[in-house]
Amino acid sequence: MNSAPEAIFVAAAGVVAGIVGTAGGITSLVSYPVLLAAGIPALPANIANIVALTGCLPGAALASQPELRGRASWLRRWAGVAAAGGAIGAVLLLATPSTAFSRVVPFLIAVGSLALLLQPRLSALRKRDGHTHTPLLLAGLLSVSAYNGYFGAGSGVMTLSLLLFTVDPHLTRANAIKNMLLGATSVVSALLFILFGPVDWAAAVPLGIGMFAGSLVGPRLARHMPASVLRWIVALLGIGLAVRLWLVPG
Repeated sequence: MNSAPEAIFVAAAGVVAGIVGTAGGITSLVSYPVLLAAGIPALPANIANIVALTGCLPGAALASQPELRGRASWLRRWAGVAAAGGAIGAVLLLATPSTAFSRVVPFLIAVGSLALLLQPRLSALRKRDGHTHTPLLLAGLLSVSAYNGYFGAGSGVMTLSLLLFTVDPHLTRANAIKNMLLGATSVVSALLFILFGPVDWAAAVPLGIGMFAGSLVGPRLARHMPASVLRWIVALLGIGLAVRLWLVPG
C-alpha cells in the first residue's frame, strides 16, 4: 500500500468492517479481503488485520454501555481466558510458515462463513435454564480465542453463538460481551505481533481508525437491525473468497 487513495479505501472498508463486526461478528470477512485487494500478501494482511481489530474495542465499549452495565467483574475474569487464547493463536501464527498459512486460509474462511449460516440454529439450542455452563464456556472461549489470534474470520459469530448458549440468551447483551472478549484477544495478539512479527503499519493504521469509527455505530445497530440478510450476503461472499484463494492462493 503506497498511495493515499488506497489508504482511504482501506479506512472506508474499516468503517464497514467495524460496523458489521461489532453488530454481529463478521469483521475479518470484510476487512481481510480488502487488504488482499490492496495487494498485501496473505500473511502480512492477516497480521495487519488483527492489529487493526484493536480499534474496535474502545468504540464498542463506548457504544455498548447499557448492555455491559453490571458485567465488569465477569468480564475481567473471562477476558483473561480470551487473552490467553489469543496469545496461543498468535504464537502459532508466528511459528507457522507463510506457505502453510496460505494453504489453510481458504478453509478457515469457509469455516467462518458456514458459522454465519449455522449461528441461528446453534443459538436456538440453548436451554432456558439461566445458568452459565462454565466448562463449555471455558473450553469454547479458549479455543475460539486461539482461532481468533491465528486468523479470526468468523470467530465473532462463533463467540456470539457460544455466549448465547452458555451465558446470556439476549442477543444484544451477548453481542456486547462478545465485542469485549474479542477485544481482549485482539489486544494480546497485536502486542505479540508488534513485538515479534513485522506489521504493515501503512495498512493497519487506516484500517484500525476506520474500525474504531465503525465500532461506535455497530452495537447501536445491533439493538434494532435484523441480521439475517447481512448474514447470508457476507457468508456467500466469504465462501466465494475461500474458493478463489483455494484455486489461486493469495
